[in-house]
Amino acid sequence: MNAVEFEHVSKSYAIYEKPGDRLKELLSPRRRSHHRDFQALRDLSFTIKRGEIFCIVGENGSGKSTTLQLIAGISQPSAGAVRVGGRVSALLELGSGFNPEFTGRDNVYLNASILGLSKREIDRRYKVIEEFAEIGDFIRQPVKTYSSGMAMRLAFAVAINVDPEVLLVDEALAVGDSYFRHRCMRRVHELRARGVTIVFVSHALADVEAIGDHVLWLEHGSAIAIGETSVVLPLYLAAMTDRENRYAAKSDTAASDVAAGPAAPAITTPGAGEEKKNVPLVESIPNVDHRRGDGRAEILGIAVLNEYAEPVHLMMPQSRILIRISFRANDDLFRPAVGFMLRNHLGLDFTDTDTEREGHSLPPMRKGDVSTVDFHLDIPQFYPGTFSFSPSVSDSSTGESCVCDWIDNAVTVQMAHGEGPVYGYIQLPCKVELSQASGLQGESRIA
Repeated sequence: MNAVEFEHVSKSYAIYEKPGDRLKELLSPRRRSHHRDFQALRDLSFTIKRGEIFCIVGENGSGKSTTLQLIAGISQPSAGAVRVGGRVSALLELGSGFNPEFTGRDNVYLNASILGLSKREIDRRYKVIEEFAEIGDFIRQPVKTYSSGMAMRLAFAVAINVDPEVLLVDEALAVGDSYFRHRCMRRVHELRARGVTIVFVSHALADVEAIGDHVLWLEHGSAIAIGETSVVLPLYLAAMTDRENRYAAKSDTAASDVAAGPAAPAITTPGAGEEKKNVPLVESIPNVDHRRGDGRAEILGIAVLNEYAEPVHLMMPQSRILIRISFRANDDLFRPAVGFMLRNHLGLDFTDTDTEREGHSLPPMRKGDVSTVDFHLDIPQFYPGTFSFSPSVSDSSTGESCVCDWIDNAVTVQMAHGEGPVYGYIQLPCKVELSQASGLQGESRIA
């Protein structure tokens, strides 16, 4: 059996003009004239195979969330049949199933039981759930005392640790602090590697392209296209681009040259025989998701700063930021190298660099030596989202590069909205030259 099957599914909701109309209809069930039907889904049919990543795209109100609710069993179709094979774990409205009077621990057992786990199975998983949620002693307090972020952490920890066979991920995954979101997506990738079927709803087309096997494009409750990501996504992107162009024409905006593109990261670090600059040591690591390495060198701190050496919490398009990494040699290092990995909010590797790649060989270091490296990075216009920096230090003393210390998602920064939407991951710097008609014969020249 497939993981999910929709067979000519339709879903409608009754819309009442006034609250009293609902009561009138209840009192006179034979009369159904007090409401109008809103058709959320229309004759929808598709199949999701086991172990695939199935993405759903469409504008707001297209029926994406309704589709997930039908798969989760939260709602029933008005017509047609929905068949789901296996345990479903849904990341929709996180925390909506919690009893506010119960403690976090009680709600863990309640929600996991609803998802089909026995008490013995929950006992075995409880410690992992508690550690993943990271809400401390609040786990023994009533949920009504939680902040929204704490409730979301606990709900995700439960949903992701019950060994689902079908995982539903809505835009609700974007809630919570950036570090927790990155940790969540890392776990989602682990589930994907284990063959869990994932149904993913997102407006971030780059994310859909990166992880999706098949895509369903919904519009006003109907399927416009269903198929492989490489086939459906360009059609959807073309339609959205055409719609955006029509909107831009109405607003009568004039085209202008886009700023020059991003330069390669400039690095500030003392080389052999050079005088060291008075650069302050960074001794703060905001977050540690995972750490690995042979320990021959150690990351002491990482900071994302602006050109005035002030902390950056929001990256602006076409701006320059400074990635400052301090590290200590715990052993003699023959050829140390320092760098970082940039990841997006889905935990996908976006880009990376280090001192060797940028042509800056660091001098050998003695045990106990401390150094700081600055990467000056010109930021283009990324799509709005959170990005994490994972610093690393390595050494080539043995002839091949060995990782001494690596910290996953040590610091995250939000990307600000730029001018206009970004389709994909990045808006490439571009200069436009207009070819204008000249003369009656329609000759052209380059402006």
